[in-house]
Amino acid sequence: MSTGDDHRYGVPPLPDDYGGTGQTRTRLPDRAGPPRGPAPRRPSRGLVVISAVVALLIAAIAFANQNTDDSPSHPDTTTPAKAPAPAPTTPTGTKPTQTPSQSGVPAGYPHTKEGAQSAAANYTVALGSDGMFDKDRRPGILTAVYTSQVAAQRTARLDKVYNDKDFLARIGLAPDGSAPDGLTFISRSSPLGTKAESYSDTKASVAVWYSTLFGFAGESTQHPVTESWYTTTFELTWTGQDWKVDADKQEEGPTPVNGDQRVSSSEDMQKAVEQFGGFTYAR
Repeated sequence: MSTGDDHRYGVPPLPDDYGGTGQTRTRLPDRAGPPRGPAPRRPSRGLVVISAVVALLIAAIAFANQNTDDSPSHPDTTTPAKAPAPAPTTPTGTKPTQTPSQSGVPAGYPHTKEGAQSAAANYTVALGSDGMFDKDRRPGILTAVYTSQVAAQRTARLDKVYNDKDFLARIGLAPDGSAPDGLTFISRSSPLGTKAESYSDTKASVAVWYSTLFGFAGESTQHPVTESWYTTTFELTWTGQDWKVDADKQEEGPTPVNGDQRVSSSEDMQKAVEQFGGFTYAR
């Protein structure tokens, strides 16, 4: 997302946006009806797991049997191998933030490459939250995420977008941004990983890959909760106290193949939203 765009964070493309394309197919619960022919047999998941365990056991046994012959052993004079470098998903153990959160957005990130990645992940969560649809909470989120100059610009532009009654009606919200009676509004972003594209003491470019949930849970919903996948690249600046966003750009995907899972009921979705909280992310 460039600085000058009117962004709709967390909102999947609407039918009019892309000519009806880009919609996610949803597998609905099975309904009662005439029996169909037998479904094609698939490899049992249990069999796959068992096969994997057996392979691991064989490898472990082979490793344990190495150097167990009767020949005398000789001291190893070779140079010890270096430990492998941490994988990209290995946590650093650094505290994610050093100061209390602002408007529900964690703040006070370390002045490191990992701190910049932590900031980008948590800013992704904030910008994709239902707070962006609340006119009282939105200014605080933007102030916590962006540099002061960009926050001022974005506030005016995003107020125009999120206060548009036609836009709110198209996604199912009331003119004041609230959910209809009996429905639970869901707008969440869940980062899967981060990648530092570039880093210096004053600037960092961080890409965040994440999934979003967006829609309404409830028996009478016309906009059921759907899942989408995006990658947003944040251009961050070190302000002397924290990492703040100067600009960001969102792209679709990478998107995985949908799993063969039954869609949950509206009641289960409502319970999940109420019972499961989010995280503060850290590299």
